[in-house]
Amino acid sequence: MHSELAVFRRPQVWLALAMTALGFGGVFASFTYIAPMMTGVAGFSSGAVTWLLVLFGVGLVAGNLLGGRAADRALMPSLYAILAALAVVLVIFVFTAHAQLPAAITIALFGAAGFATVPPLQARVMDKAEGAPALASAANIAAFNLGNAGGAWLGGLAIEHGLGYTAPNWIGALLAAAGLAVAAASGLLDRRRSTASATEFAR
Repeated sequence: MHSELAVFRRPQVWLALAMTALGFGGVFASFTYIAPMMTGVAGFSSGAVTWLLVLFGVGLVAGNLLGGRAADRALMPSLYAILAALAVVLVIFVFTAHAQLPAAITIALFGAAGFATVPPLQARVMDKAEGAPALASAANIAAFNLGNAGGAWLGGLAIEHGLGYTAPNWIGALLAAAGLAVAAASGLLDRRRSTASATEFAR
C-alpha cells in the first residue's frame, strides 16, 4: 500500500487529477442547470426536457467512443483538442440557449464534447500513476466527483447572484479552459523531461 501511495509524490499525477476535476467541473456547471435553462430561456415545455436529455445522451455515447479512439491514437493532443472544444461549445451555448433549434443542436454537441473527455482523462491518470492502477482509478473517480460537485456549486452561485440561467455555461467554459491550461502545463513538463533524458543519453 505504501508503494502505491508513493505515486502521489509525482507532480504529474496531481496535474492529471486537476485536469479531471476542472474538465468535468465544466461539464456539470452547465448540465446541472439544463432544465431551467431550456424552460426559462429557450422556451421549451417541461415535458420537452426529457427529449433534450435524450439528445444529450446520444451525444454522450458518440463522444465517449470518439474520445476513446482519439486517446488511443494521441493522448495529449486529444486532451488539448477535446477540452478546447468543450470550452468553445459552452461559450456558444450561452447564445444558442435563447432559441429552441440551436439549443437542441448545441445540447447534443455539448454531450459529445463533455463525455469525450472521460477516456483521455482516465488514461492520463493511469499513465502517470503507473504502478498503482487501483489507487489511481479510485483517485480519478474522486476527482470526477469533485468536479461534478464543484461545477454545480459554481453554476448555482452564478444564478444566485442574478447572472441568469445561461451564466453556468460561462462558468463551465472557464473551468474547461482552466483544465486545458493544466493539460498544457503537464504536456510541457513531459516535453522537458523527454529533452532532458535525450540530452543525458547523448552524453
